[in-house]
Amino acid sequence: MRKILAIVVCKLVRFVGKLVGKGSSLPGKYALKLCPDILSRVTLPPYVIAVTGSNGKTSTVEMTAAILAAAGKEVVYNKEGSNQIEGVTTLILTHSTLGGKMRGDVLLLESDERYAKYSFRYFHPTHFVITNLYRDQLTRNGHPEWVYDALLPAIHPDTTLVLNADDPLVSCFARDHEKVKWFGMEETSVSTREHHGVYHDGERCPVCKGKMEYRLYHYEHIGHYRCPSCGHSRQAPDFAVTALDLKEGTLTIGGETHISLAFKSIYNVYNILAAWSVCSLAGVDKDVMAKTINNYILKNGRMVGFTLGDHKGTLLTSKHENSVAYDTNLAYIAATGKSCAVLIIVDAISRKYFTGETSWLWDIDFEKLNAPHIGQVMLCGKYCNDLMLRFRYTGIPPENLWYGESVGEAVRRLKENGDEDVYVVTCFSDRDKLLDLVKRDS
Repeated sequence: MRKILAIVVCKLVRFVGKLVGKGSSLPGKYALKLCPDILSRVTLPPYVIAVTGSNGKTSTVEMTAAILAAAGKEVVYNKEGSNQIEGVTTLILTHSTLGGKMRGDVLLLESDERYAKYSFRYFHPTHFVITNLYRDQLTRNGHPEWVYDALLPAIHPDTTLVLNADDPLVSCFARDHEKVKWFGMEETSVSTREHHGVYHDGERCPVCKGKMEYRLYHYEHIGHYRCPSCGHSRQAPDFAVTALDLKEGTLTIGGETHISLAFKSIYNVYNILAAWSVCSLAGVDKDVMAKTINNYILKNGRMVGFTLGDHKGTLLTSKHENSVAYDTNLAYIAATGKSCAVLIIVDAISRKYFTGETSWLWDIDFEKLNAPHIGQVMLCGKYCNDLMLRFRYTGIPPENLWYGESVGEAVRRLKENGDEDVYVVTCFSDRDKLLDLVKRDS
């Protein structure tokens, strides 16, 4: 009876929540109070796929869902991004019968890396994709190895791990685990022999802390590595990007499948590869995957086109307190080579908690914006002074910098001057402060 009551209450609260535009976590919270082990009492679909990592979770899940749907599978996934146990419970119970049998062929879950051990206490994924582990939200997540330790209890022996072979910390999840599949990128046009970035989290081996050797880097600490002290090294990938040209926007998977990129970012490449890998393991045909993912435009708001006066604009969402997310978007802007202006907004650091901690701005490689084709760089939001202090050390000419607290004032100045492309870099916590003032592309 407790199981049935929990499901009924969850469905009712979810129904009411939809009417008022809220309620992706609250229904699950009530259900768990009524029946704490409800997730062990539900019959799940044959495929339960989870995706976690510091960056790329939402995009990887969206593309995975699109591929699986194109293959004719009924997919249930957390589109709203409620990725902790309450949100997962809401999703599962609202798609279950009163008897506790979940509808669908695939349950696809974006999972918060810190809370996965709670979400998967009573059930475990058949496949668990781990995209990467970076410095991310210092006040919540501390250091990447702390996040690794928090995620480790969520790994079940029967789960097939789908791991980024190019991330030395992620690859540690394979230790003493029998079911592992790898994805990664071979040497391509973006690979370098030297490390680029403000810091180097791959400099020391995550296993023995010895000096790590890299044969090549793709970006930051992601690349081909080996520890001469303990032997920890990159594994040969089961699914690999074998060619990549970001300038032309083309990539090749497995030496034979060619895909065009709507968003020419190294991040996008890894997200595509992660989705490709787990869908392959779920039995999806290569042709179906290629057709679905070719020129795929994300619908999750990570990249939004807009018009502002005579300017064509692009919003690139970067998590505050996550320097790698910023760096990849700054690299995208720097690589365009076309005359543009850049607006960076840091107004509310987080949607969920208050912090005035801005040391993470010094981890971001803002020097990438010191390029001939980039004209004015505008810095705005509550933390515009912190941004301006950081930019004084970038080498960007002072006359090219403008700063002010008001997002509206920055938008007005852009609208009234010039017609060059505009790129806006900010977080989900701040993006609507821009989008409410411009005309979004349809």
